[in-house]
Parts: sequence; C-alpha cells; structure tokens
Amino acid sequence: MYPLKFKPILKERLWGGTKLKDVLGKPIDSDITGESWELSGVQGDISEVANGPLEGISLKELIVDHGEKLLGKSVVERFGTEFPILIKFIDAKQDLSIQLHPNDDLAKERHNSFGKTEMWYIMDADPGAKLIVGFNKNVEKEEYIHSLEKGTLLELMNYEEISEGDTFFINTGKIHAIGAGTLLAEIQQTSDITYRVYDFDRKDKNGNLRELHTSLAVDAIDYELKDDFKVAYANKKDVVNTMVDCPYFKTNFLDLDGDLYQDISKRDSFTIYMCVGGEATISNDWGSAAIKRGETILIPACSSNVNINTHGAKLLEVTI
Repeated sequence: MYPLKFKPILKERLWGGTKLKDVLGKPIDSDITGESWELSGVQGDISEVANGPLEGISLKELIVDHGEKLLGKSVVERFGTEFPILIKFIDAKQDLSIQLHPNDDLAKERHNSFGKTEMWYIMDADPGAKLIVGFNKNVEKEEYIHSLEKGTLLELMNYEEISEGDTFFINTGKIHAIGAGTLLAEIQQTSDITYRVYDFDRKDKNGNLRELHTSLAVDAIDYELKDDFKVAYANKKDVVNTMVDCPYFKTNFLDLDGDLYQDISKRDSFTIYMCVGGEATISNDWGSAAIKRGETILIPACSSNVNINTHGAKLLEVTI
C-alpha cells in the first residue's frame, strides 16, 4: 500500500491543444489532446497503476482486493466498489461547449449515474482567457429557451477573467464553459454525464455538428443569479489551506517551500495529491514516489502518515 501513481488516460477533443504535452510533459503525439484522466473509475476508462509491484493492476481490481485499506471504511460504506471521484488535467485551446451537469437525483433517474459536482484550479491562462460561469442575471426558463432559438444565449452568460491560482466550484445545474487558453486541474464526482446546450456551431472532423442536449438540460439548469462559484482560500506557506469542503470531496492547497509531515491515522479516506507546481517526493508507511507538475499520487487510506519532501511544490490535496 505504497504511494500509487497511475497511467494517464489521454483524450483527444475537438477543442484540445498541446499544453498537456508541452507544459505538463504527457506522452502525447496528437495536437488536439484536451484531457488527461489521472485517476478514473469510469467504466471503460479504468486507471492502471504505473509504479511499483502493483504496476498494471487496475483501480477496480485494487478496490475489490483491498477495499477499506485503499479507500477507507466510510468511503466503502458510501460507494461500495465504485471510486467516487475523477481527477483530470484539461487543456482548452478552443472554447469548450456551454454545458451543465445534472444533480444526483436527476442523474440517477435518467442515467443510473452520479451527478457531477466539480471544481477547477487554474494552472495556466493565456492573456485574456475567461471562463463562463452561470448567468449574468436571473433568467426565466422561457427566456433561456428563447435565447437558444434566437442564437443570443451568449448575451445571458457571466464571464470571469482568470489567472493562475484562481479556483472555481461548479455545483450541479450551473451553466458553464472553460474558455480558450486555459490549462486547469479538475476534481469531480465520478460521472461523465454532460448536457451540452451550445457549441458555437462547430463541426467535428467529419463535418458534423456535435449533439446538443437541449430538452434534457431545460429542467436541470439553475436559472438563478448566484455569486457562489469563485473560491476564496488562504494561501499560507507550508501549511494546509482549505479550499473546498463539500459532500463529494474535500480539497486543500499546499504551497510548500520545505518539508511537511502529516499524521493521517484518523483520516478514514484515501488521499490524492495533484502537483500543480514544482516537484516533491511523497512517502507513507510503505514507500515513496516522486511527483512533479502535472502528476498525481494516491495515498491509500490505511496509511498512518504522509511525509512530503520538497524544495518547492504546489499541491492539491484531495480526500472524501
């Protein structure tokens, strides 16, 4: 139960670019890779261990074989053998579609899936890069439908300028889009359910417009104007800074100039470290693994401590 690294699952996307390769060093030949799935339990895209004696073993096999030792007792009680979160790095060379995700109840009813609450940490942003997050005013359902029919949806959108370190929490029902020129880390519920409502009339490589989910989205959207998405968090050096604490995941920010030791014996959950800057070596009771910007490590729940050795690293620490 040493610190586990996993093979990235790389996804070409219409809007993808080369930053996952050029900036984060992912093993990519394509010029349109948009996503690196770092840790996934999504059916058909199950992560495999990349280091140590367990190399080649799937995350699903690890959960079946090690259960509570890997995930934690409370996590197994809630999710069984399902891994509850999906960890990604995303490179948007072009704007992503305007979309939203259903809540747990709607996703269960329609797709037998979890909903998709997510958060973004901005790792790099080109000058002028923006996100779309929510509406710029309270909107009636009929007004939204009319804007789709007239092609004026963009006039209702709220635009947020971004820079490195900005963090956003995207709850279910909130309409959103990642803008061109953005490299980010994403933490989300394990779900691939997305309702795409506008795609800038783009065509895929075969000349086809991508599918829209207009009717499904109408009853899933939160039409109310809410300023609840920009995460304000402390950024104190060499300590654990809370970013997001929601029912689906907890994320802390670690900006380290030196070593950090943590007793995690009472933490009834696995711990994930996403490196968003610098490099470090992360150790637990049974071993260690090196991590650099753009890499991810899973610390099993049975670990009693974690020791981070570094001369400079920025890490997202994720637990359930």
